Amino acid sequence: MAKLQAAVKKETLTVTVYTIVGTIIMFIGFVIFDFLTQEFGERLNFLTVILGGVCGAIVAVLNFFLMALTVQRVTYEEDEKRVASIWKLGFMRRMLFIALWIIAAIVAPCFNWVAGIIPLLIPSLGIKAMGIIRGKNNKSQEVERKQDGH
Repeated sequence: MAKLQAAVKKETLTVTVYTIVGTIIMFIGFVIFDFLTQEFGERLNFLTVILGGVCGAIVAVLNFFLMALTVQRVTYEEDEKRVASIWKLGFMRRMLFIALWIIAAIVAPCFNWVAGIIPLLIPSLGIKAMGIIRGKNNKSQEVERKQDGH
C-alpha cells in the first residue's frame, strides 16, 4: 500500500478541527443545561461529561481516518469485486468499532453516555455545514463574476 496521501492528512485534520470545535460547543451546552436544571436536584458530573466527550471525539476522528484509509486503498484496486469486498469489510469494522464505543459509553460509569455519543455525529455535521458554506461562497463568487462581466 502506498504512503498516506496528502488529501487524507488534510481532510482528517479538517474533521479533527470540526470535531474539537463541536465537542467544545457540546460542553458549553452541558454547562448551560446544568445551570438551567440545577434547581431540580441532581447536578451533572462534569468529569464524566469531559471523559465521554473527549473519548467520543477520538472515536469519531478515528472512524473518519479509517474510512479515508479505506478510500485510499480502493483507489489502487482495479478489480471491482475486490473494491466492493474491501469497502464492505472496512465499513463493517468501523461500525463494530463505533458500536463497541457506544456500548462502553453507556455501560461504563466513568462516561456520560450522551456526551460520549454526540461527538460521533459532529464530523458529518461539520462536513455538511462546510459544504453548504462553500456552496454559498461559490454561488456568490459566480454572481459577482457575472456582475463584473466575466
